Amino acid sequence: MRRLIFQEYVTLDGYAAGPDGGLEFFDTIAGQSDTDNLALLDNVDTMVLGAETYRLFAAFWPTAASAGEVIAEKLNALRLVVVSTTLESAPWGQYEPGIVVRDLDAVRAIKAEQDGKDLILWGSITLFHSLLHAGLVDEVQLRICPILLGAGKSAFPAGGQPVDLDLIEARPWAKGGVLVRYQPANSPR
Repeated sequence: MRRLIFQEYVTLDGYAAGPDGGLEFFDTIAGQSDTDNLALLDNVDTMVLGAETYRLFAAFWPTAASAGEVIAEKLNALRLVVVSTTLESAPWGQYEPGIVVRDLDAVRAIKAEQDGKDLILWGSITLFHSLLHAGLVDEVQLRICPILLGAGKSAFPAGGQPVDLDLIEARPWAKGGVLVRYQPANSPR
């Protein structure tokens, strides 16, 4: 079975976006995580997104290679799966369009495919929580930015069911950022 890896940039106080939805806090670790992101992309062939994150990504990544963005070439080559009940299609610039699936069972089926590498889920916090509680997330990777926002969109909204996580790795970067990797305690290794 293929693994589903959730990867998110978060502030030290757990925010995935600022109060205005901004992601400027990424700048605190600019360039530090590129090596890890490229290594991660070598081990995945499918990117799973929710509708909101898909819209943000589709507006940037298909043209990012021409802007010199380091990971754009690898990211744009991934198979794209968008989980949405509202979208009818998922165009991706000049690249292969994504497929739109309606529910978690479709993600479960993609994970069960025999051929292929792992799947990556970027952003898509609401979808992440649904997949996590359905037992479909095999690894949680956080790129922690050394900044406290004090407010914003939490990566881990209150009121959800508790999920025990086992630490796989914690690695600091040169300018204070940290990569942490966890596995849900009930997930097979």
